[in-house]
Amino acid sequence: QVQLVESGGGLVQPGGSLRLSCAASGSIFSINAMGWYRQAPGKERELVALIISGVTTNYADSVKGRFTISRDNAKNTVYLQMNSLKPEDTAVYYCNAGPNYYSDLIPMDYWGKGTLVTVSS
Repeated sequence: QVQLVESGGGLVQPGGSLRLSCAASGSIFSINAMGWYRQAPGKERELVALIISGVTTNYADSVKGRFTISRDNAKNTVYLQMNSLKPEDTAVYYCNAGPNYYSDLIPMDYWGKGTLVTVSS
């Protein structure tokens, strides 16, 4: 079993930055893929960023050039650096992880509880 705990959410003004963290614990040795989903009120959940094998990354078009996902394997932690934040980035951000990634339509096995990011002036 794997536990994921997010942190780093909060209130930020447009154009500002936040860094989200997701710490994994438990049977983490088999975790190969980690990512971030988000869901805003009235909107569908979307995969924001993904990192596989600690090196291969993928991003939603809406965040490319602004967000960066990274993983510290020694700490079993994945990060999401969010820059140039926009009001439309406001959402609950969820950490997601699993042994393998297959499709953004099929979430990986483990979820965090989520952390709220609010972008407002």
